[in-house]
Amino acid sequence: MKKRILITGAAGFLGSHLCDKFISEDYEVIAMDNLITGDLKNIEHLFKLENFEFYHHDITKFVHVPGTLDYILHFASPASPIDYLKIPIQTLKVGSLGTHNLLGLAKEKDARILIASTSEVYGDPLVHPQNEDYYGNVNTIGPRGVYDEAKRFQESITMAYHRFHGLETRIARIFNTYGPRMRLNDGRVIPTFIGQALRGEDLTVFGDGKQTRSFCYIDDQIEGLYRLLLSDYSLPVNIGNPYEITILDFAKEVIKLAASKQKITYKDLPQDDPLQRQPDISKAKEILNWEPKVTREDGMRKTYDYFRSLTKEELLKNEHRNFSKHNRQ
Repeated sequence: MKKRILITGAAGFLGSHLCDKFISEDYEVIAMDNLITGDLKNIEHLFKLENFEFYHHDITKFVHVPGTLDYILHFASPASPIDYLKIPIQTLKVGSLGTHNLLGLAKEKDARILIASTSEVYGDPLVHPQNEDYYGNVNTIGPRGVYDEAKRFQESITMAYHRFHGLETRIARIFNTYGPRMRLNDGRVIPTFIGQALRGEDLTVFGDGKQTRSFCYIDDQIEGLYRLLLSDYSLPVNIGNPYEITILDFAKEVIKLAASKQKITYKDLPQDDPLQRQPDISKAKEILNWEPKVTREDGMRKTYDYFRSLTKEELLKNEHRNFSKHNRQ
């Protein structure tokens, strides 16, 4: 019989690519999403398949999936600053109540669960590059704290279930990832820059642009997550690309990619915005035999071509996301 896997946040950027991966590996995929930030367009190509089904459900409510489950991938969470600053309480709830519900489901089904944590658990790091032994420098009451602390709690309760119940758990600390199906102007660097380039606008850099990021292409990220799920390692593992670049230099790369004459404008740095972000992937190399292979040049070309191919209607939909009063609670 085919192995069955539940993927939450399945209509989102990472979740939809994970659905593709496990369908290609001949799994039976149960996709779940409340569509607050996800988009059915990302997974509609899978609806016709017999080994794919979709549940429109909010995991902060009780989660029930009939039948057996072998694996659970927990990727349900707002992940962009614009999203989690607009729906801060929902962000905290999905990281706490949602994670608790899924851990309970994993225990009931005797399933292995992988949770999507983030490099944001390191906050504005005082250690560089960041390794898994670093505890982080996070402002718990700052505007970004709703996301950072949701993820830190997520890690804590996952390890509690692992230690107390003997649950098979995996924790992925995901660093900046990009590729097709991202939403333009969601507050993250790459879709924001590409959106500005496509509209012929000047690119906006915060601060002096000397802050750094490390960008991992989606195909590499998915392969790392796949290997982590199937590994025997229960502690957190960084999954990201260690090639670091300043935001200013990256903006210049996007302008060159777009073959435009746009300029760079500067705005004040947002509160608690990390000045450095670079993963130490020594554990991923050793334990998973994994490291990224796609160069930023190739990955950015594919990503830019994807957004350029969208219709004006799709671009407009991709840029905007409305949150109802109910979803903000």
